[in-house]
Amino acid sequence: MNNAPSPANDDPLVEVAAHWCMRLHATDCTDEERAQFQLWLEEHPSHAIEYEAMLEIWDLSEQLPASQPSPSQRPALRQALPVPTLPVRPRRRGWRPQARAIALAVVALPLAAYGGWMMGWLPNSYEHYETEQNISRITLGDGSEVELNSNSDISFSNFRDQRHVSLNTGEAYFHVTHDSAHPFVVSAGEGSITVTGTRFNVWKYQDSVVVTVTEGSVRVQSERQGNDSTLTPNMQASFKSGDLKPKVVSVDTQTALAWRDGKLILNNITLGEAVPMLNRYLDEPLLLADQSTADIRIGGIYSTRDIASLVKALPKVLPIKLEPQSDGTTLIRNRNARL
Repeated sequence: MNNAPSPANDDPLVEVAAHWCMRLHATDCTDEERAQFQLWLEEHPSHAIEYEAMLEIWDLSEQLPASQPSPSQRPALRQALPVPTLPVRPRRRGWRPQARAIALAVVALPLAAYGGWMMGWLPNSYEHYETEQNISRITLGDGSEVELNSNSDISFSNFRDQRHVSLNTGEAYFHVTHDSAHPFVVSAGEGSITVTGTRFNVWKYQDSVVVTVTEGSVRVQSERQGNDSTLTPNMQASFKSGDLKPKVVSVDTQTALAWRDGKLILNNITLGEAVPMLNRYLDEPLLLADQSTADIRIGGIYSTRDIASLVKALPKVLPIKLEPQSDGTTLIRNRNARL
């Protein structure tokens, strides 16, 4: 059975083309994969162009594993999976051919990949996960468990000297499998979080990152190296682009991590603090008109499944008005503010 993950929609095109080139030449390629490839190929003309260019590099490779089809077998494969007729295009120079060769080496040439693994340059496994309007619980290749909040996106790569997660958007709670010789590093925003085995939460919103620890300890480093902070249970660090050092405070972790139970707890905080939390669950973000609006306070316990209804009800309990904008966002304005 093939367990190779399908490429994500937002992966670089050259990497997606390399993935399909490898899978279609594999002996265990399934009919379902071939159908997925055909859908991807038809999504945009650039997909066919990039895939054809990747095939050129595949054909030039002299280090293909013996388990892959020989050159004499490839015409039959191409006939079974026709590529649309392409216009004559000029030779492209520069980084693109190099990028294709590198991408193909990573996904299709075990010898090259093994060399990259031994040097610590390339991972021996890669996983990518996304959520929309749901919480997802996953187990990474190293056995670590992750809970992903709504609208979150992470990728996991297992390198020889470290396990690496990129939190691209959203929020994740990690229960990391202990391995002192193989650190677990989360990159988020302009900083990183390093552990060997613990439980902690990372939330990325725009260029800001918040780290909350419930068990063990973690080292949090902002953009400036050398100015890191160590967190223990019930501690929280936050940083944003340009910060010299993370800001560390004590927190109620049950409140901070209530999202895991489908709840949003706003403990008499300002709208300036609450709006980023609300925006996690909205299709279009809320914006604050000014500082007087941001300073209005809000409290209560709400369901994360119905934040849109909460927003509509806010003018009934707070001195604000909602002003829909032409770009789909909603502006919150203090009703009592002087114009």
